[in-house]
Amino acid sequence: MELPPLRKPGWLDEFRAFIARGNVIDLAVGVVIGAAFTAIVNSLVEDLLNPIIGLLVGGIDFSNLFVVISGERGPSLAATRQSGAAVLALGQFINAVIKFVIVAFAVFWLVRLVRRLYTAPEKVAGPTPEQVLLREIRDELRAARGGQPVGPDAP
Repeated sequence: MELPPLRKPGWLDEFRAFIARGNVIDLAVGVVIGAAFTAIVNSLVEDLLNPIIGLLVGGIDFSNLFVVISGERGPSLAATRQSGAAVLALGQFINAVIKFVIVAFAVFWLVRLVRRLYTAPEKVAGPTPEQVLLREIRDELRAARGGQPVGPDAP
């Protein structure tokens, strides 16, 4: 017994066209770069900014700043959570806010740069109707005087 040939689904060509569009590929590249940028921002906040801010506010380790709601307080946030205590991880929230501000600032500058690169320069506007009329009057007066200058250029 011979099996019937496999039929290609109708949506397959549409999907292929969708993937081949530049927008999808650009989006994929953006996601990959965004993930790499997130790793850089995480390191910037946790490895550089937090120690400096911690020194300025009296040696507080932001990543370990937390409030116990119920249960036993452990030596670290991880140990306290592992013991089953309910905690408010204020330091991690502060880290998240700092990371957000850094990413938002970077995106702002990136969008600003892209706008400058892709905006067309303004076209120089032609003369206004009043300027055209004044030029016509000047030219007629000049012609009436036999080509002699008219206005401030006149002798």
